[in-house]
Order: sequence, then structure tokens, then C-alpha cells
Amino acid sequence: MTHSESLIPLSPAQAAHFVWADEGAAQKVMAALEAAAPGASRFVGGCVRDSLFGQTPKDIDIATQLTPDAVTTAMHEAGLGAAPTGVEHGTITGIADHVGVEVTTLRADVSTDGRRATVAFTDDWATDAARRDFTMNALYLTPDKKLYDPVNGLPDAENSVVRFIGAAEMRIKEDYLRILRFFRFSARFAQDFDAAGLEACSALKGGMAGLSAERIGDEFTKILSLPAAANAVAAMERTGVLSMVWPRPADVSLLQALKERDAAAPPELALAALFGDRDRDSDNKTIDTALRLSKAFAERRKAAVKNAALIDADMSDKDARATLYRLGVESWSDAVALAQARARGGDDTWRRLRKLPDSWRPPTFCIGGKDVLALGVPKGPQVADVLKRVEDRWIEEDFPDAARARALLVEAVEALQS
Repeated sequence: MTHSESLIPLSPAQAAHFVWADEGAAQKVMAALEAAAPGASRFVGGCVRDSLFGQTPKDIDIATQLTPDAVTTAMHEAGLGAAPTGVEHGTITGIADHVGVEVTTLRADVSTDGRRATVAFTDDWATDAARRDFTMNALYLTPDKKLYDPVNGLPDAENSVVRFIGAAEMRIKEDYLRILRFFRFSARFAQDFDAAGLEACSALKGGMAGLSAERIGDEFTKILSLPAAANAVAAMERTGVLSMVWPRPADVSLLQALKERDAAAPPELALAALFGDRDRDSDNKTIDTALRLSKAFAERRKAAVKNAALIDADMSDKDARATLYRLGVESWSDAVALAQARARGGDDTWRRLRKLPDSWRPPTFCIGGKDVLALGVPKGPQVADVLKRVEDRWIEEDFPDAARARALLVEAVEALQS
């Protein structure tokens, strides 16, 4: 079959979501490649898939028959930048207007070990497509807006079906991270899980033990970021895949309750809902270490678990202001969201607490160490002790004005010196 016979023109409705191909860095990089070898390059992967779903792609990727050296030459001849970001795998990043576009030479797998592949360059589009994971990720778009669909990905995209290319078992054995990607893409794009894919993920889940903690952690947090995260995690739990990520019991219903109230709840909060204080395994390793989560991620997750216990839907306005002041806006919001999910509370009951940071901003404590020293308190631990006593009183009195804060300071110093 010739390329002209196998290309599918976009409908007007579909084309409306591909305007990015004619603008900015995407257009300039593609124009440079076309000038070097007309018809040798096509947009591919997520940018094509997301646009077919009416979404704006985050990144632009181009597949090409040109070698990496030829891509670099094409960029330079067009006055664009070229960075060898993955040249061993055929990837050169073309740079236009300080924006990068990844350009990768068509590839064929020579060998795989479940974590990485050894590849050889090819000029065959179908061969390149066959090594990808899901049919909807193997759609190519020519510069003149025609689709090349060698693995029947367009019908799957149109019907919101996430399906492995060819035999699911073979695709998974090439890279076991595809198990987690199957759940992520299914939760993002599909209403249900492809039965053959689900069965293969369950049967081959043991292969995930060979994956790096960083790759598992990165993919799992992407799942938790999704509005339908609970659907993915529930399916992972049913198939035994979730225990390969973390072996402790999961509270999927709490994650569901969290996402029902806030579909955009961040992964730190989603992980706090899912495992709570069950964050250590039998070897006393924490989930943060096991998944190589950042220090900031881990601290936010742990704070949400701890602080949710401080929140009650019936707490007084005064107590709410005091707690918001002590926690800060982000930690307060996380704690309220998790507490509401735990209580399975309705919006009417919890709206007052959720909206508090919008109507009341925590004031700045106006007393400092210099103020304490000025009243004759010598340098040392007594200064910090006085400050804490004054701040505690100031909070207890519901944040009175500066004059009252200074009066509280005088009282605290007099009590210290008496």
C-alpha cells in the first residue's frame, strides 16, 4: 500500500484542534525538516492523540526518516538550535524561539530486557509504529494534515479504547512500565479497561520488580494526578498490580471521595488519602523512599495525613482561624480536603472551612526578637520563649491589633522579670 493510499485527511472538526502544527516552534522545526527532505517527517504520539481528543498537547514530538546527524544539519541550516538530548536513541531536540521540539529517527527494536531497548534506525513507518505501546499513541500526522494509521489506532481513539499494539504480553515484556502506563492512559481516555490488556498486566505484574523506583514513582504519581485516579487504582488493586507499587492496604474509597470533591487534587494529597499513615512496609521503608519521591512531595503528603486530624466540620470560626494561621494556606487546604473526604462530608457542611482562606488571610505577627531585646531581655533562649508566649496569647485572643500585641509583649516580659 502506498503512503498516499494509507493517509487519512483530517475532518474540519478534527483539524480545528491541530492549529499548533502551523504555529511557533512546531511549524519552524517541521519546516526545517521538510526543507531538508520533503515528506520524511511527521508529528507523532501524544500531540496527535491529545488533539484528536480535543485537548491541547503539552509537548510536540516529530518522527523522521532522517538520521540524527541529518536532523542536526537541517536545524542549523534553518538557523535553529539542535541539542543531542537522546542521540543514542535517535532523538535530537530542535529549538526555535527558545522552545524545544523532540525529533526522533524512526526506530526498530533490536533487543529489549523489560526496562530498556536496544534500537536500530529504520526508514519504515510501520516498523516504528509496531514498537510503540498503545494504538492511539502510534498515529502520525503529515505536515499537510493527513493521518497515517498503521495499527488501527484512529478507531480506538474515536471509541476511547486504550489497546496494546499487537499482543499485549509482548509489549509489556519489552518494558514493564507499560503496565502502569496502561492504567494511566485507560483512566485518562477510556471508560473501561481493555480485557486483554488487563489480563496481561495481571499475569506479568511480577516483572515490575525489575523497574527502577524512580520510574514507578513518576508513573504512579501521574496516575494519582488524574480525575479518574480512583478507577485506575481500583483496577490495579483487583489485578494485584497495586501491591507491586506499595504492599500496604489501600483506601480506594477515600481516594474516590477526595477526587469527587476536587478532581484536580494533587498527587501528594491523593497518596495521603490512599495510604494514610500506612506509609511504612515490613522493612520499615517509607513509601516516599520506596517511590523516590522528592522531599517536598513527602513533607506535603505527611503533613496532610497529620493535619487532617486537626480539622472538624463543626469547629468554631475562631478555632478555624487559629488552625489556618498555624498551618498556612496550602497545608490548611490540604487538611480540610482530606478531612472532608474522610467524613464523606457534603459541600454545604464544609464550604465555610474550604473558603476561609479566601475571606480571611492569616495576619503577620508584628512582634520580633528586637522588640523583646528592647525591653531588657538578654540574648539567648529566653527571647524565643517570650516570643512564643506572646504569639500563643495573640492567637488565643483571635489576632488583636498591634497595640494589643505590644501590650501582650510587655505582660510577658514583666512576668519573666518578676
